[in-house]
Amino acid sequence: MKKVFVITGEHSGDIHAGKVIELLKEQNPDIEIQGIGGENLKKSGATLFCDHSKMSGFGLNFKMIIDHIGLENDVCEYILEEFKPDLVLLIDYGTFNLRVAKRLKGHGIKVFHYIPPQIWASRKWRIKGIKKYVDKVLCIFPFEVELYKSYGIDVHYCGHPLVKQLPEPADKNSFFEKYGLDTNKPLVSIFPGSRPLELHFLAKTFIEVAKKLQKKHPEIQFCISHAPNLKDSVFDKYIKNTDFKIIKGDNHALLSVSDSLILASGTVALEAALYKTPMIIGYRGPWLIYLIYLLVRCIKNVSLPNIITGKDIIPELIQAKFNKDNICYETEKLLYDKEYRENMIQELSEVRQKLSDKFSAKEVATSIADALK
Repeated sequence: MKKVFVITGEHSGDIHAGKVIELLKEQNPDIEIQGIGGENLKKSGATLFCDHSKMSGFGLNFKMIIDHIGLENDVCEYILEEFKPDLVLLIDYGTFNLRVAKRLKGHGIKVFHYIPPQIWASRKWRIKGIKKYVDKVLCIFPFEVELYKSYGIDVHYCGHPLVKQLPEPADKNSFFEKYGLDTNKPLVSIFPGSRPLELHFLAKTFIEVAKKLQKKHPEIQFCISHAPNLKDSVFDKYIKNTDFKIIKGDNHALLSVSDSLILASGTVALEAALYKTPMIIGYRGPWLIYLIYLLVRCIKNVSLPNIITGKDIIPELIQAKFNKDNICYETEKLLYDKEYRENMIQELSEVRQKLSDKFSAKEVATSIADALK
């Protein structure tokens, strides 16, 4: 019986892992899958070594570092001494996963990395570690292929998972009726992030923006997205004393039916772009982390739609530009400047055109199945 161990670090990786394993088991029903993940990986038929509780973090957090080191030791010991898989699939979460790959090197275990570190964006030197410790890179952006090939790395372009896995746009009338919204009024939705530290730095300003805009434009409706991976106790700590509607479990639908979005930087911007929903990106973090980022970055943009198209389609209000007045101004433009709004929608349509129509999860599953033969 062939064995595969999967390592994901966050909710998005768990979603991708679940689909890959589901398709892999269709091709190899007897395969044994274990890994680090969440409900999606578990539902696909994998046995969880542990969940994400000690992995999701951001910044120079001492407890997070200690937890990561401990988990790295535990999982590597288990993989090498007990489970002994034929292949380890690393999904995203580059820093942790590359450390694991390094420790697995030389033990006869194939290591594949799906959604590899974004070396084209920052810390390009990491490609040397990928070349040394990863047997095959399964990338999701077309422009990554030549970069990896130029270093002699075995790479396969799988296409972006969102192209096939993103749900169809919701019916606006049904969604508005479900949540008691008025179809005759514009809806602005706020996505304040999926990590506690993001909420710490972003949520208060986002809520102040909503209050200011609603006072100036009473017709605007606001909803706030509750990321599914965040516990209610964590979310409620930062999103409190507000009458705005909280949406949890319908976040893709919310992206698709909103008239405008205020987003924390991340994959959610690409999801919104695929729905062609106008948006702004707002992000702020610890200044020390930001200054380090400035030293190691390779590109100027932070949002995937801007990076993929090579254009400044979406306003990026980062760090010093992240303030209430700037966010209000850009949101008003999206709602009330018809030409500006239509131009953004038109340019967002280019994002899907730039991405392949490949079924990413199936490409990954097939690559693994071929490697196990």
